[in-house]
Amino acid sequence: MPKSAKYLLIGSTEAYSGKSATILGLSHRLQQAGLDIAYGKPIGTRLSEDQGTVIEKDVQLIAESLKLPQNRLAPIILALNEATLQKRLQGEDKTDYQKALSQSLHMFPGDLMLLEGPGNLAEGSLFDLSLPQVAEVVDAAVLLVTRYQSLLSVEVLLSAKQVLGDRLIGIVINDIPAQQLQAIDTTIRPFLEQQGIPVLGMLPKNDLLRSVSVRELVDQLNAQVLSGSDRLDLMVESLAIGAMNVNSAVKYFRKRHNMAVVTGGDRVEIQQAALETSTQCLILTGQLPPPTFILNRAEELEIPILSVDLDTLTTVEIIDRSFEQVRVQEPIKVHCIRHLMAEHFDLNRLLSQLGLNPAVALP
Repeated sequence: MPKSAKYLLIGSTEAYSGKSATILGLSHRLQQAGLDIAYGKPIGTRLSEDQGTVIEKDVQLIAESLKLPQNRLAPIILALNEATLQKRLQGEDKTDYQKALSQSLHMFPGDLMLLEGPGNLAEGSLFDLSLPQVAEVVDAAVLLVTRYQSLLSVEVLLSAKQVLGDRLIGIVINDIPAQQLQAIDTTIRPFLEQQGIPVLGMLPKNDLLRSVSVRELVDQLNAQVLSGSDRLDLMVESLAIGAMNVNSAVKYFRKRHNMAVVTGGDRVEIQQAALETSTQCLILTGQLPPPTFILNRAEELEIPILSVDLDTLTTVEIIDRSFEQVRVQEPIKVHCIRHLMAEHFDLNRLLSQLGLNPAVALP
């Protein structure tokens, strides 16, 4: 990479803070500004095999979304999994990963190299590839993404500032409830700015970004699709359990939006009630097939019905975990995060921090 090029390392204070989503939205805006960007994720955590080639899902998503050519993609230095951890702990792996990282980024062209950091500030330490270590090796500025939990979120950011020092050029506070945006803007933002932590973005909570597709639930639950196989791209924003009487269920369902309803295969009246409300999919436990009229009604309404070989508690636990570990991979989410970043992220201030000038004026 030319000496004049910059490195921006995007990290997070904890896993599933919205780091990949932020990168998707930010990189799109950088391209709109006319900047030639490259992207890399040194530590691969979502590896899969496609036609004999090992790919990293986050890298693939961003490369496809931004139409990045191969010479704008940095290689993965480390596949972080149980096997590689064991080898490192047992002394079998003596690789100098910092040297490998430095060499892999040596000749990348472009104005700015975006590097996606580990899930938190400590991940990768066993391999000398924690976020602070990577920042030092490549002399990168750091943008941190944090998910808003409460006012105590400030303490995590102060701690990060102590570790990263002047390399921390900005933060993004993600997933802020709409009713708290103004209060945070008048309390947390000025306090952090006084502590030398620039607040470049404050993103409001968005149910769509925290949703999962029916297809993802099929995969996670190893479910059989009984109807609506062509509607698996529907997005589920909430979960409802149909374990009460039908009158209570109807009132409960009417208060929910874009939900997945989990109920027993023998609870026909609950299934009926769910189909007539804002249901994106019906998940039946106990491997009991629904009656024909339920299947027919689901087909009319284009609502997928899934059958799982699991009890209700296990099914709910898996779905809850899917919501907690939600990924940005559907086109509708990509569009949503681009809009949020355009509205709520100060790109001009980031470019100023990096010493870069946009080639194209931004609105």
